[in-house]
Amino acid sequence: MDFRTPELDKLAAETIPQAYFELSAEDARDRYFADTRMLDGKQLAHNRFRTNPRTLVDHLLDQLALTGSERWLDLGCGNGFIAEQIRPHLPQGQVVGLDIAPGVLNAARQRLAGVATPCDWIEGSADDLSMFSDNVFDRVTAIYMMHYVPDIAACFREVRRVLAPGGRFVVTTDRPDSMVEMFGVHFAAMKQMDAPAHLFKATPKARISLDNGREQLAPYFATVELVTWQDQLRFTTVGPFLDFYAAHNYCCAASRPGDGLEPGFFTELRERAGEYVQQAIDRDGYFAVTKFTGSFVCQ
Repeated sequence: MDFRTPELDKLAAETIPQAYFELSAEDARDRYFADTRMLDGKQLAHNRFRTNPRTLVDHLLDQLALTGSERWLDLGCGNGFIAEQIRPHLPQGQVVGLDIAPGVLNAARQRLAGVATPCDWIEGSADDLSMFSDNVFDRVTAIYMMHYVPDIAACFREVRRVLAPGGRFVVTTDRPDSMVEMFGVHFAAMKQMDAPAHLFKATPKARISLDNGREQLAPYFATVELVTWQDQLRFTTVGPFLDFYAAHNYCCAASRPGDGLEPGFFTELRERAGEYVQQAIDRDGYFAVTKFTGSFVCQ
């Protein structure tokens, strides 16, 4: 399944900025993930509108290669959406979820309450795993969250320390041009509004993407294998796309508090982006958002 086209490559070259937003761990804890709404919105859209028959969890299970008894640490576990689906593959194992945000951590705790596999939920930052002993986990995952970690190198050192011999560390992230169609309508709408220049940035995933992740991981792990896959979300009505767009904090434009924007800025942005999306739906029958994504499997 390959959705890449010369048209998408051209759109990415014209659209995706080199500069990216730098967001603090405090904002992640207190704003974006104070509750589960953003995660819920993204997860719902991927489940409903994907075209790849294999889910994210299908790909992760291939990479984790579980036998059923592993001790698994999920860094940035969020609302437990992934843990809930992987947990049945660990009937004799253990699940440990760590997240900096108590709001989503509580949701994970409730989601998996009462399951047979032992589950522990710990509030903390992924670059400080001092609460764990050496060589204690057989699998560690960081799924679309590493860009939020304040000290990425410290996180990798800590994961290497807590990972048992023969264990695996799976880091899932995107290419910089993933979801380029959404960025295309986002930046087009902001240009119409003469939006402030500092809002024209890429997401923080550029900190560690499929393009630059290997070089960051290589000093800490003997092997770093890149496994990629693609998906395409197809929206035939505007409303669900706009909910997905909002769940991404309007391509991070709404992520920074105190920007001094006019009241109603994001209401107008949403309306203008929706107009572009409706044009695509009228022309093609759907509006596509293409995911170029994958994982680094480290041992």
